[in-house]
Amino acid sequence: MFSTSSTYHAIRDMSPSAIDDPFRSATEMVRALRDREISATELLALHVKRLERFNPILKAIVASDLDRAAATARAIDARPASLRGAIGGLPITIKDNLNAAGLRTTAGLSERAEAPVADVDATVVARLRAAGGVILGKTNLPPAASDYQTANPMFGRTVNPYDALRTPGGSTGGGAAAVAAGLSPLEIGTDIGGSVRVPAAYCGIYAHKPSETLVPRDGQVRDFPVPNPAKVGNVQGPLARDAGDLELALEIISGPPAGEDVAWRVAIPQSRHERLAGFRVAILPRIPWLPLADEIGAALDEVRTTLSRLGATVGQAQPASFGDLREHYRAYLRMIGATLSPTWDPAWVADLAARNADDEFAPGIFGGGMARARDYLIWLDEREAHRQSYRRFFSEWDVLLAPMSPVVAFPHDDRPFSERDLSVNGERIPYGRLSVYPSLATLAGQPATVLPIGRTRSGLPIGIQAIGPYLEDRTPIRFSQVLAREVLGYVPPDGYW
Repeated sequence: MFSTSSTYHAIRDMSPSAIDDPFRSATEMVRALRDREISATELLALHVKRLERFNPILKAIVASDLDRAAATARAIDARPASLRGAIGGLPITIKDNLNAAGLRTTAGLSERAEAPVADVDATVVARLRAAGGVILGKTNLPPAASDYQTANPMFGRTVNPYDALRTPGGSTGGGAAAVAAGLSPLEIGTDIGGSVRVPAAYCGIYAHKPSETLVPRDGQVRDFPVPNPAKVGNVQGPLARDAGDLELALEIISGPPAGEDVAWRVAIPQSRHERLAGFRVAILPRIPWLPLADEIGAALDEVRTTLSRLGATVGQAQPASFGDLREHYRAYLRMIGATLSPTWDPAWVADLAARNADDEFAPGIFGGGMARARDYLIWLDEREAHRQSYRRFFSEWDVLLAPMSPVVAFPHDDRPFSERDLSVNGERIPYGRLSVYPSLATLAGQPATVLPIGRTRSGLPIGIQAIGPYLEDRTPIRFSQVLAREVLGYVPPDGYW
């Protein structure tokens, strides 16, 4: 799994002299690098030691690039401050469905175990390198990034650092576990069904799903290899231990893709407010047909009380087009089914549809997977109604708070998809309902920031999402940052110091 070269051992055996807290935020680490409190080589050494010690337990990082990382760190240390980049020397991990030059991209698929080593970075990875990021390695994911657990036949199962018997979420589960356990200060993952947001919620960290067109989406093996504006829903975004780190990353990775950058530029507006007292916060009404774990509901109620006490305007509201969310959820499933279907075997789709015929929402994703071009264009028109509804909603509100999942991190479950279910307050719900809350932001392409707000009685993280106005990504990030000062926020897992 890891290199055993002499360069690796030389880096591993170094002793960081000025900063030895692996749980500092990425922003604090960048400041320490800039102020020469620590060198890029020393910071890399700190993380290499943690990889060696804890990764055999977590199985979070599945491929390393330590020789190249060491050379990059030394080169950054030798440069004057003005030439080191915005994050010069910061170690970074990348989800293993995104191309990083010099590393194989498996996407968790056995048939890609011997895939050629990538010779070109995904645009997001290239931008991080150009800003001085040091690519530490690639993180684990389920096959084809298609599960809310993180396990595959090649690299095994990633466990949750707060409870090894439970999932870290998926599909960016390896990255979320690595960040939470202090193996990486910053991870870049992908999200179409909550794949960045759900693992962040389960692992007690922060994550941001950018506005759909804000960050380039190319370089993702299989599903999004090249820019394609007709494929909607998918984004690439950061995971970190502090909300401020999300903005740090977003400033680097945002901007138009190749070709569009000839003329287009991105200027993300500042947050609508800087203090909680200025925010108008809507809290999503309970979904009548989807139970929510009592401890998540209670934690969200506590947030509501805290916001009111601090002077925020708080109410229960949602975009008018949501209704009871049944048709909204069906529309979401149709869209992602159609977006992802070019890589699906039609016979496989038909078989899944038959085995899930008793699920009222099965026609959504499977219908999308077998749709005609005409259907897809009609659905895109219908999607615009939800985007317009969000615009009207955000003329009265600044953020929409909602759960990220109906449950906290659940025990590992190896049953076939069609046999899986979840227990919510003693009630069984289909496993696929885990995508309901992610759909709230994905269908219309809204930005959404996940933040930890507390712990269950058994110590598991509770996370929620703050959905913001389209292309106003700083608003939900800033809201999460200031709210973090009033709630529990990120707490390192026991046993990882």
